[in-house]
Amino acid sequence: MRSDANIAGPMTDPVPGPRTEPAGEDVSRETPSPVDDTPIGRAAQLAVEALGRAGEGLPRPEETRIMVVANQKGGVGKTTTTVNLAASLALHGARVLVIDLDPQGNASTALGIDHHAEVPSIYDVLVESKPLSDVVQPVTDVEGLFCAPATIDLAGAEIELVSLVARESRLQRAIQAYEQPLDYILIDCPPSLGLLTVNALVAGAEVLIPIQCEYYALEGLGQLLRNVDLVRGHLNPSLHVSTILLTMYDGRTRLASQVADEVRSHFGSEVLRTSIPRSVRISEAPSYGQTVLTYDPGSSGALSYFEAAREIALRGVGVRYDVQHAHTGAQNKQHSMTEGTQ
Repeated sequence: MRSDANIAGPMTDPVPGPRTEPAGEDVSRETPSPVDDTPIGRAAQLAVEALGRAGEGLPRPEETRIMVVANQKGGVGKTTTTVNLAASLALHGARVLVIDLDPQGNASTALGIDHHAEVPSIYDVLVESKPLSDVVQPVTDVEGLFCAPATIDLAGAEIELVSLVARESRLQRAIQAYEQPLDYILIDCPPSLGLLTVNALVAGAEVLIPIQCEYYALEGLGQLLRNVDLVRGHLNPSLHVSTILLTMYDGRTRLASQVADEVRSHFGSEVLRTSIPRSVRISEAPSYGQTVLTYDPGSSGALSYFEAAREIALRGVGVRYDVQHAHTGAQNKQHSMTEGTQ
């Protein structure tokens, strides 16, 4: 620690002994702050670094990775995670489609996609058998990012699907018939386990579960895992939980670290090393029809989603077999953890 005497300027050393540097002008050179050591300067520097990393690109998967973002508990960051991971992957050079299966249409809003009642939407695909290519729209702010929007009509789709043929696999068939090349498809599910979510689970291969670092974080998770097991057993043998993402992490609270430790101890390698912090910028971005990546690329939230997307992309290169078997081996442990919360 430097003494006040050293900070003030050229004075006699308070402690006898040889100086390691000359007194006078050289001492004062230590004191000025760097030019960009201001909040605005740091934010600008982070934004440049983030966009620089985005341009680096990531290895593309050999085949389209279809990821279902699901958690029957509301308010855990499903939509936020879907759109920001999608934007991050697209900024890294991937071609990404977001399918909005939530009747509220929040993912469509966050991506700046018009989704009023007359807009062709995922409802038309599921109920009217319209081709997926007829409803997909490009996201103007991010090259390589596309969205199949949801409209309020989707609220009635749960009832209308009941009487339709192959009601659980209509989304799967639409995706299989979609001819445009894609690296990732991210499906944003409603906070329920009805036919819309079942369609997503049948269509996807991977399940991504956002878990908020708060009390009751694991509430209802056991039922979701059981539904994943049922769908895998009867409708989609390739389905597995590949990714757990910790959201709304507040490093100032002991509770957040306790929840994170508990989730990591039970789910192991499925939990991403990157966690998403509580961030005002993440909350503000949708009101401007943007993801946090374009709204404020230098913010902590944007940087965290960049790193999470990088981790997901790197995990997907040649490790799918291991992930599936790791999930199978962890089944009993997951169920024993979550059954107590029902």
